[in-house]
Amino acid sequence: MTSRLNPYLAFNGNAREAIEFYQSVFGGDLKIHTFGQFGSPDPAIADQVMHAQLETPQGYTLMVSDTPPGMSRTPGDNITVSLSGEDADELRKAWEGLSPGGTIGVPLEKQMWGDEFGQLVDRFGIPWMVNIVGGG
Repeated sequence: MTSRLNPYLAFNGNAREAIEFYQSVFGGDLKIHTFGQFGSPDPAIADQVMHAQLETPQGYTLMVSDTPPGMSRTPGDNITVSLSGEDADELRKAWEGLSPGGTIGVPLEKQMWGDEFGQLVDRFGIPWMVNIVGGG
């Protein structure tokens, strides 16, 4: 089996909403498992996501979970999800899907290195970079 690197994002009680949003943007097969399914005795987190995984048609794998009580979580300062490649239509579609309700830091446009690039923070506080190789 080939090794792979993929993002694993932590949320504060809204992991299901976030991963379902990402599925609406990217499509794909989604599997969600709750803390309750794995025997958590705490009813306050029984319906929260212990682990969810989205496998997209583009080959992306995105994993998420809710942070259980007692564990620390500092949003936005330790991860950025980067999408890059040559399929300009696919990557622009992802950009358009992620943008609503978010904050655009760098508009998706041609950059000095020749690629089309943009950076945004989505409505869940997750930073994204989109780079279209040779785009524009």
